[in-house]
Amino acid sequence: MLSLAAFAVTAVGGLVVGVLLLLPVGAGFPLLPPAALALRRLSDRYRSWTLRWTGTRISPPDPLAPGNPGGRTGNHRRRAPRILGDDGFWHDLRWAWLEPWTGALLVAFPLALVHYGLFGALVQPFVWRLLGDGNWYAFIPVRSTATMLAALLLGLVFTVAGLRLAPTALRWHARWSRRLLSAPYRTELERRIEHLTDTRADALDTQFAELRRIERDLHDGAQARLVALGMTLDRATLLLDTDPPAARALLDDVRATSSRALKDLRDLVHGIHPPVLADRGLGDAVRSLALDSVLDVLVEAQLPGRLQAPVESAAYFAVSELLANAAKHSGARQVHIRIEHTGPALRVTVTDDGHGGADPARGSGLHGVRRRVSTFDGSLALHSPPGGPTTATLEIPCASSSPKTSSCSGTG
Repeated sequence: MLSLAAFAVTAVGGLVVGVLLLLPVGAGFPLLPPAALALRRLSDRYRSWTLRWTGTRISPPDPLAPGNPGGRTGNHRRRAPRILGDDGFWHDLRWAWLEPWTGALLVAFPLALVHYGLFGALVQPFVWRLLGDGNWYAFIPVRSTATMLAALLLGLVFTVAGLRLAPTALRWHARWSRRLLSAPYRTELERRIEHLTDTRADALDTQFAELRRIERDLHDGAQARLVALGMTLDRATLLLDTDPPAARALLDDVRATSSRALKDLRDLVHGIHPPVLADRGLGDAVRSLALDSVLDVLVEAQLPGRLQAPVESAAYFAVSELLANAAKHSGARQVHIRIEHTGPALRVTVTDDGHGGADPARGSGLHGVRRRVSTFDGSLALHSPPGGPTTATLEIPCASSSPKTSSCSGTG
């Protein structure tokens, strides 16, 4: 498909160049917008193919300058300079001229090996006697039964080699296309600045909300109990000489109140950074969540070592929120959690057997998970068709080098 599509790329690229040559005489102004749009559609098709076949995502440039209704000449003359000043348009045009000579030939090589191999394995055994002494297959002169068998074996080798090389050629083509079709550096920089601005604002909002929660929990929990404890101690001190049994009862209340205050403080610390996460790492911390869950949770953790504390904390609380959503809303009975470190990213997959239909736009929990991981340039991919199952995949850029050291990227 890529080899055949190279002809369309050549045609569209030549059309755009022809339209550019007509600009000095004015005839190219009404033709440039549709020609540039056709080129952009073709390059977008290549971007989608690359993502579908190799998993390589190519960031698209900004959309071309929109057209104006009416189709007047003045509108075309105003739109054409905006297209000519668009870096993405020139990137697409450069790709259109290089793709037929580089990418198309790259992916055509395995295809040619397969075709030539099939010719040697399926055609040569039947036609070699008809071709005479000048019949050669590669470096083998096919003039006898023995040389025909050698050509057949060589054809099989070519066929297998072409099939084996095809995925590698496709990956090389994806890398080459990414270099040519990625959005211009200025566009990527602007998007990066916008993303950092948004994630910074989200991080500040999350931090402020967390501080308010801690303040509220302290005021309504441990602080109130400690105040009551102090008042009870004052009453017990006054009754110690006059009514020892009443003072002893008040001291028993002090002991119970202090235990509850200590429990509140432990719960508060657990909500900030669980001790099991700090002591045992992400894998064991998620296993402790699984033990406390009302669902049947299976945890598979494949981590080469410890990650940075902010990344482990973000992943832990994200998994905690996903488990809570599964228990409250999905009607699930079983949950499978898989934690692995693939390449430069930490990947956490949470799959439940519930009824599905989850939508991040309608639930604050999933939106909160997405905001939490986006602080680290992470992402949340949700697949929840009606009827289930629901699969949530978290990816956080993070490189682990050893059990004690790790380096992670992101704004967190």
